[in-house]
Amino acid sequence: MSVPGGPPEGQYVQAGPIRMHYLEFGKKGNPVVVFLHGSGPGNSAWANFQFNAQAFADAGYHVIMPDMIGFGYTDKPLNLGDYTLQLFCDTLMAGFKALGVEKCSFVGNSLGGGIAIQIALDDPEFVEKLILMGPGCLEEQGAYWTMPGIAKMMEANKAGMSKKTQGDVMRLFTYDPKHVTQDLIDMRWAVAQDQPKEVLTTMKTPELGSRMQELTCPILTFWGHQDEFMPPQGKTKCIKANETSRLIEVNACGHWVMIEHPEMFNNASLDFLRNG
Repeated sequence: MSVPGGPPEGQYVQAGPIRMHYLEFGKKGNPVVVFLHGSGPGNSAWANFQFNAQAFADAGYHVIMPDMIGFGYTDKPLNLGDYTLQLFCDTLMAGFKALGVEKCSFVGNSLGGGIAIQIALDDPEFVEKLILMGPGCLEEQGAYWTMPGIAKMMEANKAGMSKKTQGDVMRLFTYDPKHVTQDLIDMRWAVAQDQPKEVLTTMKTPELGSRMQELTCPILTFWGHQDEFMPPQGKTKCIKANETSRLIEVNACGHWVMIEHPEMFNNASLDFLRNG
Protein backbone atom coordinates (compact mmCIF):
# COMPACT_ATOMS: atom_id res chain seq x y z
CA MET A 1 0.00 0.00 0.00
CA SER A 2 1.46 3.33 -1.03
CA VAL A 3 2.30 6.05 1.47
CA PRO A 4 2.12 9.85 0.97
CA GLY A 5 5.40 11.08 -0.48
CA GLY A 6 6.60 7.54 -1.11
CA PRO A 7 7.56 5.91 -4.41
CA PRO A 8 4.91 5.12 -7.03
CA GLU A 9 2.86 2.01 -6.40
CA GLY A 10 2.97 -0.76 -8.97
CA GLN A 11 1.72 -4.33 -8.74
CA TYR A 12 1.86 -7.15 -6.21
CA VAL A 13 2.59 -10.85 -6.48
CA GLN A 14 2.43 -13.56 -3.84
CA ALA A 15 6.00 -14.80 -3.26
CA GLY A 16 5.46 -17.71 -0.92
CA PRO A 17 4.11 -16.17 2.30
CA ILE A 18 5.26 -12.69 1.27
CA ARG A 19 3.26 -10.13 -0.69
CA MET A 20 5.93 -8.68 -2.96
CA HIS A 21 5.59 -5.29 -4.64
CA TYR A 22 7.15 -4.65 -8.04
CA LEU A 23 7.22 -2.09 -10.83
CA GLU A 24 7.18 -3.13 -14.46
CA PHE A 25 8.29 -1.37 -17.64
CA GLY A 26 8.52 -2.42 -21.27
CA LYS A 27 6.83 -5.14 -23.25
CA LYS A 28 6.19 -8.59 -21.85
CA GLY A 29 7.87 -11.18 -24.03
CA ASN A 30 11.01 -9.07 -24.44
CA PRO A 31 14.22 -10.22 -22.70
CA VAL A 32 13.77 -9.76 -18.96
CA VAL A 33 16.03 -7.47 -16.94
CA VAL A 34 15.48 -7.49 -13.17
CA PHE A 35 16.73 -4.56 -11.09
CA LEU A 36 17.70 -5.43 -7.50
CA HIS A 37 18.06 -2.47 -5.14
CA GLY A 38 20.43 -2.06 -2.23
CA SER A 39 19.91 -1.87 1.51
CA GLY A 40 19.58 1.14 3.79
CA PRO A 41 16.70 2.82 5.63
CA GLY A 42 13.62 3.36 3.49
CA ASN A 43 15.09 2.03 0.28
CA SER A 44 13.02 0.71 -2.62
CA ALA A 45 13.45 -0.24 -6.24
CA TRP A 46 12.20 3.14 -7.46
CA ALA A 47 14.48 5.07 -5.11
CA ASN A 48 17.49 3.29 -6.62
CA PHE A 49 16.50 3.00 -10.27
CA GLN A 50 14.11 5.80 -11.21
CA PHE A 51 16.66 7.17 -13.71
CA ASN A 52 17.32 3.84 -15.41
CA ALA A 53 14.22 1.70 -15.85
CA GLN A 54 12.63 3.52 -18.78
CA ALA A 55 15.89 3.64 -20.75
CA PHE A 56 16.13 -0.15 -20.57
CA ALA A 57 12.47 -0.56 -21.52
CA ASP A 58 12.91 1.81 -24.48
CA ALA A 59 15.86 -0.32 -25.62
CA GLY A 60 13.64 -3.39 -25.90
CA TYR A 61 13.78 -5.03 -22.49
CA HIS A 62 11.04 -6.14 -20.13
CA VAL A 63 12.05 -4.49 -16.86
CA ILE A 64 10.92 -5.85 -13.49
CA MET A 65 11.85 -3.91 -10.35
CA PRO A 66 10.88 -5.74 -7.15
CA ASP A 67 11.00 -4.28 -3.67
CA MET A 68 12.92 -6.81 -1.59
CA ILE A 69 11.36 -8.35 1.50
CA GLY A 70 11.64 -5.73 4.26
CA PHE A 71 11.83 -2.83 1.81
CA GLY A 72 9.57 -0.54 -0.20
CA TYR A 73 5.96 -1.72 -0.28
CA THR A 74 6.80 -5.42 0.12
CA ASP A 75 5.92 -7.14 3.40
CA LYS A 76 8.32 -6.56 6.31
CA PRO A 77 7.72 -9.50 8.66
CA LEU A 78 9.43 -9.98 12.01
CA ASN A 79 8.39 -13.62 12.48
CA LEU A 80 10.77 -15.23 9.97
CA GLY A 81 13.99 -14.83 11.95
CA ASP A 82 17.02 -12.92 10.69
CA TYR A 83 17.04 -11.17 7.35
CA THR A 84 19.50 -13.52 5.66
CA LEU A 85 20.67 -13.47 2.07
CA GLN A 86 18.88 -16.80 1.59
CA LEU A 87 15.60 -15.21 2.71
CA PHE A 88 16.02 -12.44 0.14
CA CYS A 89 16.87 -14.94 -2.61
CA ASP A 90 14.09 -17.41 -1.77
CA THR A 91 11.45 -14.67 -1.66
CA LEU A 92 12.54 -13.22 -4.99
CA MET A 93 12.69 -16.60 -6.72
CA ALA A 94 9.19 -17.44 -5.46
CA GLY A 95 8.02 -14.13 -6.89
CA PHE A 96 9.74 -14.74 -10.22
CA LYS A 97 8.13 -18.18 -10.45
CA ALA A 98 4.71 -16.67 -9.80
CA LEU A 99 5.36 -14.07 -12.52
CA GLY A 100 6.46 -16.73 -15.01
CA VAL A 101 10.04 -15.46 -15.31
CA GLU A 102 12.17 -18.34 -16.58
CA LYS A 103 15.45 -16.47 -17.06
CA CYS A 104 16.73 -12.93 -16.79
CA SER A 105 19.69 -10.61 -16.57
CA PHE A 106 20.20 -8.92 -13.21
CA VAL A 107 21.15 -5.32 -12.47
CA GLY A 108 22.13 -5.28 -8.80
CA ASN A 109 23.36 -2.49 -6.54
CA SER A 110 25.04 -3.24 -3.20
CA LEU A 111 22.91 -5.86 -1.39
CA GLY A 112 21.08 -6.39 -4.68
CA GLY A 113 24.39 -7.24 -6.32
CA GLY A 114 25.11 -9.83 -3.63
CA ILE A 115 21.67 -11.36 -4.14
CA ALA A 116 22.24 -11.48 -7.90
CA ILE A 117 25.57 -13.25 -7.38
CA GLN A 118 24.01 -15.80 -5.00
CA ILE A 119 21.17 -16.60 -7.42
CA ALA A 120 23.67 -16.95 -10.29
CA LEU A 121 25.69 -19.41 -8.19
CA ASP A 122 22.62 -21.39 -7.13
CA ASP A 123 20.80 -21.41 -10.48
CA PRO A 124 23.19 -20.53 -13.33
CA GLU A 125 20.62 -21.44 -15.99
CA PHE A 126 18.30 -18.73 -14.68
CA VAL A 127 20.82 -15.89 -15.06
CA GLU A 128 21.90 -14.68 -18.50
CA LYS A 129 24.12 -11.71 -17.53
CA LEU A 130 25.08 -9.80 -14.39
CA ILE A 131 25.45 -6.03 -14.09
CA LEU A 132 26.79 -5.21 -10.63
CA MET A 133 27.26 -1.81 -9.00
CA GLY A 134 29.39 -1.89 -5.87
CA PRO A 135 28.06 -5.38 -5.08
CA GLY A 136 27.82 -6.60 -1.51
CA CYS A 137 28.67 -10.02 -0.08
CA LEU A 138 32.21 -10.10 -1.49
CA GLU A 139 33.82 -10.01 1.99
CA GLU A 140 33.09 -11.37 5.44
CA GLN A 141 30.35 -9.28 7.00
CA GLY A 142 32.69 -7.73 9.57
CA ALA A 143 34.75 -6.11 6.83
CA TYR A 144 31.78 -3.94 5.89
CA TRP A 145 31.30 -2.59 9.42
CA THR A 146 34.74 -0.97 9.14
CA MET A 147 33.72 1.04 6.09
CA PRO A 148 32.90 4.64 7.11
CA GLY A 149 29.62 4.83 5.24
CA ILE A 150 28.15 1.65 6.71
CA ALA A 151 29.40 2.40 10.23
CA LYS A 152 27.69 5.81 10.18
CA MET A 153 24.50 4.39 8.66
CA MET A 154 24.18 1.64 11.27
CA GLU A 155 24.93 4.04 14.11
CA ALA A 156 22.19 6.37 12.92
CA ASN A 157 19.72 3.50 12.46
CA LYS A 158 20.26 2.20 15.98
CA ALA A 159 19.96 5.68 17.49
CA GLY A 160 16.70 6.37 15.71
CA MET A 161 16.41 8.32 12.50
CA SER A 162 15.08 11.81 11.97
CA LYS A 163 14.44 13.14 8.48
CA LYS A 164 17.57 15.28 8.80
CA THR A 165 19.64 12.24 9.81
CA GLN A 166 18.12 10.30 6.92
CA GLY A 167 19.37 12.95 4.50
CA ASP A 168 22.80 13.02 6.12
CA VAL A 169 23.10 9.24 5.77
CA MET A 170 21.96 9.29 2.15
CA ARG A 171 24.62 11.86 1.25
CA LEU A 172 27.25 9.33 2.32
CA PHE A 173 26.24 7.23 -0.69
CA THR A 174 27.25 9.92 -3.18
CA TYR A 175 30.36 11.82 -4.19
CA ASP A 176 28.34 14.95 -4.99
CA PRO A 177 25.53 15.56 -2.47
CA LYS A 178 23.46 17.41 -5.08
CA HIS A 179 22.14 14.02 -6.16
CA VAL A 180 20.42 13.58 -2.80
CA THR A 181 17.40 15.73 -3.54
CA GLN A 182 14.71 16.63 -1.04
CA ASP A 183 12.27 14.50 -3.06
CA LEU A 184 14.53 11.47 -2.66
CA ILE A 185 14.93 12.11 1.07
CA ASP A 186 11.16 12.49 1.47
CA MET A 187 10.54 9.30 -0.51
CA ARG A 188 12.86 7.16 1.57
CA TRP A 189 11.76 8.78 4.82
CA ALA A 190 8.13 7.91 4.03
CA VAL A 191 8.99 4.24 3.49
CA ALA A 192 11.29 4.11 6.52
CA GLN A 193 8.39 4.93 8.85
CA ASP A 194 6.97 1.47 8.15
CA GLN A 195 10.31 -0.38 8.14
CA PRO A 196 11.31 -2.20 11.36
CA LYS A 197 14.88 -1.53 12.46
CA GLU A 198 15.38 -5.30 12.59
CA VAL A 199 15.41 -5.45 8.78
CA LEU A 200 18.86 -3.86 8.94
CA THR A 201 20.10 -4.90 12.39
CA THR A 202 19.45 -8.64 11.84
CA MET A 203 20.73 -8.74 8.27
CA LYS A 204 23.13 -11.65 7.71
CA THR A 205 25.16 -12.00 4.51
CA PRO A 206 27.73 -14.64 3.50
CA GLU A 207 31.14 -14.08 1.91
CA LEU A 208 30.83 -14.87 -1.81
CA GLY A 209 34.05 -13.29 -3.05
CA SER A 210 35.88 -16.62 -2.89
CA ARG A 211 33.24 -18.14 -5.17
CA MET A 212 33.23 -15.50 -7.90
CA GLN A 213 35.24 -17.72 -10.24
CA GLU A 214 32.38 -20.24 -10.20
CA LEU A 215 30.26 -17.77 -12.16
CA THR A 216 29.98 -18.61 -15.85
CA CYS A 217 27.77 -15.77 -17.13
CA PRO A 218 29.11 -12.49 -18.55
CA ILE A 219 29.66 -9.88 -15.82
CA LEU A 220 29.91 -6.09 -15.94
CA THR A 221 30.84 -4.36 -12.68
CA PHE A 222 30.68 -0.64 -11.95
CA TRP A 223 32.73 0.68 -9.03
CA GLY A 224 32.61 4.22 -7.68
CA HIS A 225 36.13 5.44 -6.96
CA GLN A 226 34.88 7.30 -3.86
CA ASP A 227 32.59 4.52 -2.59
CA GLU A 228 32.64 4.55 1.24
CA PHE A 229 30.50 1.44 1.63
CA MET A 230 32.31 -1.33 -0.25
CA PRO A 231 35.83 -2.55 0.64
CA PRO A 232 37.86 -1.67 -2.47
CA GLN A 233 39.43 -5.11 -2.89
CA GLY A 234 36.03 -6.32 -4.04
CA LYS A 235 36.51 -4.85 -7.51
CA THR A 236 39.49 -7.17 -8.08
CA LYS A 237 37.34 -10.19 -7.22
CA CYS A 238 34.76 -9.04 -9.75
CA ILE A 239 37.18 -8.49 -12.63
CA LYS A 240 38.90 -11.83 -11.99
CA ALA A 241 35.64 -13.80 -11.85
CA ASN A 242 35.89 -15.14 -15.41
CA GLU A 243 37.18 -14.24 -18.86
CA THR A 244 33.99 -12.36 -19.73
CA SER A 245 34.25 -10.02 -16.72
CA ARG A 246 34.43 -6.29 -17.35
CA LEU A 247 35.05 -3.50 -14.82
CA ILE A 248 34.25 0.20 -15.13
CA GLU A 249 35.67 2.29 -12.30
CA VAL A 250 34.05 5.72 -12.19
CA ASN A 251 35.74 8.79 -10.73
CA ALA A 252 33.67 11.44 -8.91
CA CYS A 253 31.31 8.65 -7.89
CA GLY A 254 30.22 7.10 -4.61
CA HIS A 255 28.03 4.03 -4.13
CA TRP A 256 25.23 5.05 -6.51
CA VAL A 257 26.68 5.15 -10.02
CA MET A 258 23.20 4.66 -11.52
CA ILE A 259 22.04 7.86 -9.78
CA GLU A 260 25.20 9.98 -10.05
CA HIS A 261 26.00 9.06 -13.68
CA PRO A 262 22.75 7.68 -15.12
CA GLU A 263 23.37 8.35 -18.81
CA MET A 264 26.81 6.73 -18.78
CA PHE A 265 25.50 3.83 -16.70
CA ASN A 266 22.51 3.23 -18.96
CA ASN A 267 24.52 3.39 -22.18
CA ALA A 268 27.33 1.14 -20.95
CA SER A 269 24.88 -1.37 -19.47
CA LEU A 270 22.76 -1.55 -22.61
CA ASP A 271 25.85 -2.01 -24.77
CA PHE A 272 26.91 -4.87 -22.49
CA LEU A 273 23.49 -6.51 -22.66
CA ARG A 274 23.56 -6.35 -26.46
CA ASN A 275 27.19 -7.20 -27.08
CA GLY A 276 28.65 -8.73 -23.92
